[in-house]
Amino acid sequence: MIRSVVRGVGSALPRRIMKNTDFEGVLETSDAWIVQRTGIRQRHIASDDETTASLGEAAARAALSNAGLTPDDIDLIVLATSTPNNTFPATAVDIQARLGMRHGYAFDMQAVCSGFVFAVAAADAQIRAGMARRVLVIGAETFSRILDWTDRSTCVLFGDGAGALVLEAQTGEGTVADRGLLAASLRSDGTHKDKLYVDGGPSTTGTVGKLRMEGREVFKHAVGMITDVIESAFEQAGMSVDQLDWFVPHQANKRIIDASAKKLGIPDEKVVVTVDLHGNTSAASVPLALAAAVGDGRIKPGDLVLLEAMGGGFTWGAVLIRW
Repeated sequence: MIRSVVRGVGSALPRRIMKNTDFEGVLETSDAWIVQRTGIRQRHIASDDETTASLGEAAARAALSNAGLTPDDIDLIVLATSTPNNTFPATAVDIQARLGMRHGYAFDMQAVCSGFVFAVAAADAQIRAGMARRVLVIGAETFSRILDWTDRSTCVLFGDGAGALVLEAQTGEGTVADRGLLAASLRSDGTHKDKLYVDGGPSTTGTVGKLRMEGREVFKHAVGMITDVIESAFEQAGMSVDQLDWFVPHQANKRIIDASAKKLGIPDEKVVVTVDLHGNTSAASVPLALAAAVGDGRIKPGDLVLLEAMGGGFTWGAVLIRW
């Protein structure tokens, strides 16, 4: 059977680093308060010349280099983002042009923080359908553009960045020993929209709007929803959590990561955590963490890797990949 195998990964971060102490004296908060409640110590903030498209392009080029490929080898670009450069066209086609691609096709995927997981599943479906042989999957965000910098409950949580991976069609035996994507489980429930949203849009206010969140409500639902899709993915693959090598969760809050891992029985040494360095980068969160763990040698060929995320909507999903 056809499997979507990871050929390469890459990442890109804005030049500016904003530490928790930078908020002190501006907002009623402190480094100790932020670290205790979120695990975040710093985040990267895009400058005026750094955009979702430019960060996405940089991450894409890094992933292509890691894969030993060029833009000419790519058939499709799927970009997960909630902060596009323009309302339209899709920022994916902007990145396509920046890469010098005049062939193939490109589109954006909007599932907020779950966007990259959804995009990986969508790319896998395109590969298995024979629509594309190699796909560049990117998660890129400039959430700093939609933050209310007077709201301490949200502005300290988010950062900017981009991550990418290259998926390639390869023939597998149809067993869980195959390299590539083994299972995916995606969910959404629009009744939770008002718990995490942006209060603007082209069709409603004609403005970009600012991010609004009911933090306690999001936390209350997060662990149960995350566990649901992870258990579903393992069930699809006919596997169990004790076979897992690495858990790469959405980097929103260290307490949510810890609680999810504990509920699933995943030991701390198998959990990839970058929230302390990046904050919540929405759709860029999972690929940034993935690139970090691959780059430092933790994730190796043959490892079983679980990606998971939950975002506004609510949306949530998980994918199992044999590296």
